[in-house]
Amino acid sequence: MAIFGLFNKPSKEDLDKGLEKTKESVVKRLSRAIIGKSVVDDEVLDNLEEALISSDVGVNTTLRIIERLQNRVNRDKYMNTAELNRILREEIAALLEENNLNHPRGFDAELPHKPYVIMVVGVNGVGKTTTIGKLAWHYKKAGKKVLLGAADTFRAAAVDQLTIWSERVGIPIVKQQMGSDPASVAFDTVTSAKSGQTDVVIIDTAGRLHNKANLMGELSKIKRVITKVVPDAPHEVLLVLDGSTGQNAFEQARQFTEATQVNALAITKLDGTAKGGVVIGISDQFNIPVRYIGMGEKPEDLQLFDKQSFVEALFS
Repeated sequence: MAIFGLFNKPSKEDLDKGLEKTKESVVKRLSRAIIGKSVVDDEVLDNLEEALISSDVGVNTTLRIIERLQNRVNRDKYMNTAELNRILREEIAALLEENNLNHPRGFDAELPHKPYVIMVVGVNGVGKTTTIGKLAWHYKKAGKKVLLGAADTFRAAAVDQLTIWSERVGIPIVKQQMGSDPASVAFDTVTSAKSGQTDVVIIDTAGRLHNKANLMGELSKIKRVITKVVPDAPHEVLLVLDGSTGQNAFEQARQFTEATQVNALAITKLDGTAKGGVVIGISDQFNIPVRYIGMGEKPEDLQLFDKQSFVEALFS
């Protein structure tokens, strides 16, 4: 059985291009942190701490990284600033590895459940519906039978946008009229998927503001009705975050993980921002795997997230 699918594995060139703005910002800040210094001392570490926080890595994760570097400096006694980039990559990669955030399955890997039900959550404007369309394209190209469910029934634009994606990638969609019960759409979707031998079901949900009190109740209701058809579903609760919002993405992640059992993250719009460091912080702080990163408008620009490749691309 394929555990780690190699389908559409992002190349180094793809990552370098998508992370260009973040990489440029990080490299400049790191250069300023070590200017005029030959060895890594307390001043360099203080400057590096400021550089990482400014790159939206997050305060808590930055402090953990600095602590690891400090321990390494104390152990090695002498650390040349010329080696700082390499050492920084090693320590960040090790930090993320220790969080046991497993490499995601590839789109072509054997699914652990059938139908494999993905419920997608996130606020309006983060690229949620677009991410669903791209995911559907990837799974279809990998030979999977896919079905979409338009359960964001409060906005006609959301249903229309998902319908456009379904037509673009040639994947069927279950939808009802605007204002319908979202749980009813979800129920119809998984029922149709089960009877039609569908491999992957992707259900859109209302992108209400993350601090709305009724969010938890609404998502819980959708999950309850899905479970009536597929007892162990949803198998993946995917939270979509806009990487360009920096620290606001942390707050959204915090609110949604409190509201529902998020077990996967997709971070979008990384190609248009210098705040890509947010991926490292969110991966570390929430101990929820970042499964996908979005770095462009084309379906293939949604990529499986690989910690090692990401860190290498960002700091090389």
